[in-house]
Amino acid sequence: MSSQTPAKRSGRSVDTAKIGGGLKLLAALLGVMWLSEVIDTATNGSLDQYGIISREPRGLIGILTAPFLHLGFGHLISNTLPLVTLGAIIAISGATRLFQVTAIVTVLGGFGTWLISPPNTITIGASGLVFGYASYLIVRGLFNRRLGQVVVGIIVIMVWGSALLTSLLPQDGISWQGHLCGGIAGLIAAWVLADDRRRVK
Repeated sequence: MSSQTPAKRSGRSVDTAKIGGGLKLLAALLGVMWLSEVIDTATNGSLDQYGIISREPRGLIGILTAPFLHLGFGHLISNTLPLVTLGAIIAISGATRLFQVTAIVTVLGGFGTWLISPPNTITIGASGLVFGYASYLIVRGLFNRRLGQVVVGIIVIMVWGSALLTSLLPQDGISWQGHLCGGIAGLIAAWVLADDRRRVK
């Protein structure tokens, strides 16, 4: 009995550390976004130029920087709530998984936005990341064939579905292209990060 007790405790501590690591990474991502907006506001929007500038070579750097830039604190606050909620669900799987999903959505979604956005436009904001997180959570259970993840996906649809669909409609000042590409990138992330054996099937 004494030999089993440490093993059980070790398992719990590993799970706690995994979740804690994921939440710390999420907090760090949000911290960079808020710090960037503080600096941007203090410098009269000087950082906004580092967004995704469509089909301009100099705009490629924005693929990595755009999610951390926002058009004011109102824009940032509107993205923070879904990022915290959806990101926390992914973070339960650990910092590595959150980083993987974030990297795939940022790079692929950002590149798609760079390709299809109207000319002479600058896209900033984490809404593409929000769409990527949401689509990842919606479909990952289908790739992994795990009932719990399917249920989470259904809940995400029930809570965020209408808002996500509405945000795909063309609106002035809103990049539906970024939303669409972020969502597609989230689907790709769910497929790429699925269990290899199940993905082959």
